[in-house]
Amino acid sequence: MTPAHRIEAVLAEDGKLTLDRLPFRAGQAVEVLLQPIATLDPAARSIRGTVIRYDRPTEPVAETEWDALR
Repeated sequence: MTPAHRIEAVLAEDGKLTLDRLPFRAGQAVEVLLQPIATLDPAARSIRGTVIRYDRPTEPVAETEWDALR
């Protein structure tokens, strides 16, 4: 099974959307979900998809290391 594919695109003036170079076979059924991205904080958009791995994701964080808790 081909994994999900995320792409950002801009609607044309006539409201049409064209997607090219998709990693799916011709004739393959796909699900299309559209949501606006303009409502996202620009800083959050700039880091979207950048996390490659988490080091020790289940290890607790020491409260003394959080400036907000002081």
